[in-house]
Amino acid sequence: MLNNKIEVALQKFEVIIKSQLERVEQMKQQETAVDYSSLDTIVIGVVGGDGIGPAITAQAQRVLEYLLAEQVRNGKIKFKAIDGLTIENRVKVLKAIPDDVLTELKKCHVLLKGPTTTPQKGDGRPNIESANVAMRKALDLFANVRPVCVPELGIDWTFFRENTEGAYALGSQGFDLDEDIAFDFTVTTKQGSERIIRAAFEYAKKAGKTQVTAVTKANVIKTTDGNFLKVFNEIGAQYPDINRDEWYVDIMTAKLLDEKRRKEFQVIVLPNLYGDIITDEAAELQGGVGTAGGANIGDTYAMFEAIHGSAPRMVDEGRDIYADPSSIIRAAGMLLTHIGYTDKADKLAEALNICTNKEKKIILTGRNTGGTGIQFTDYLMETIAKL
Repeated sequence: MLNNKIEVALQKFEVIIKSQLERVEQMKQQETAVDYSSLDTIVIGVVGGDGIGPAITAQAQRVLEYLLAEQVRNGKIKFKAIDGLTIENRVKVLKAIPDDVLTELKKCHVLLKGPTTTPQKGDGRPNIESANVAMRKALDLFANVRPVCVPELGIDWTFFRENTEGAYALGSQGFDLDEDIAFDFTVTTKQGSERIIRAAFEYAKKAGKTQVTAVTKANVIKTTDGNFLKVFNEIGAQYPDINRDEWYVDIMTAKLLDEKRRKEFQVIVLPNLYGDIITDEAAELQGGVGTAGGANIGDTYAMFEAIHGSAPRMVDEGRDIYADPSSIIRAAGMLLTHIGYTDKADKLAEALNICTNKEKKIILTGRNTGGTGIQFTDYLMETIAKL
């Protein structure tokens, strides 16, 4: 009986090792990053997702269409609606991303994506992978970039979260050996660590930052986190003008709340799981996860999204019209910067600051006690027009 269990476990582990070896070989075939200025037309795919996703994504698209109206008229920008990345469709075909949807995603250069629902154990749905995780792997979106800026608190952070490895890469491939033992896996590769860490240092160099911080738990998770930290120090040595330091993830959660220490952090690079947790904590200091956007960047594709969940309860209660679109609108601003329209992104950021921190003429509460997403977006675009 014991030997049978071990054999089953070895077979499963063999499949995982083979898939990761293949992934490493693919990463070794480095691609040249897209030059958006050389494209005749930049295709922006718009993916509504689940729950409040369609409602808030529609508002972010309105803002982009407003700011890029001239480029749409002259054919430089084209918007493409992509339906089908819903929990119902994914459950129906038992895939994180249905094949026909993935085909449509790959026809776009950049994607604006609403939140999607991920089945969890015990909710009655089949064990399919997170659509976000699957998209990051399928499009090789290795860098999750999340800025958090609260000037009045001295906070100006940019997080570089590794997006395709760690505990999430194999999240749907764990298994119950028997009723007593369950296994999950984490994976770290040299190539995966190198490209996210170099991206963080390159950003710091271009943005005039002087400090890059690595966050791990290498004192306990010695092999995978230890290798990530080793690569961090090897690459960091190639940037002598940039200081580097290391923090364990548990104490980092505390130091982000330390009013004196947190002002010292600038660029932070983290493995996948820690990046997910830490960036949500950081966003709370900015006003909550509903106020923060995220970029998922690779060499060929890029995806920009709200970092919060799909909030199905709001839809069930008829409150989706009151959902705050700020997070995905901020993600739209990051999209603008990525494709070369920094001036428009700066104008959007300024207008958001006015609408959410200064004037506050439309307050969003998520209920009928506040404004709707449409009203807020109207207010935002009126503010942009005045700048």
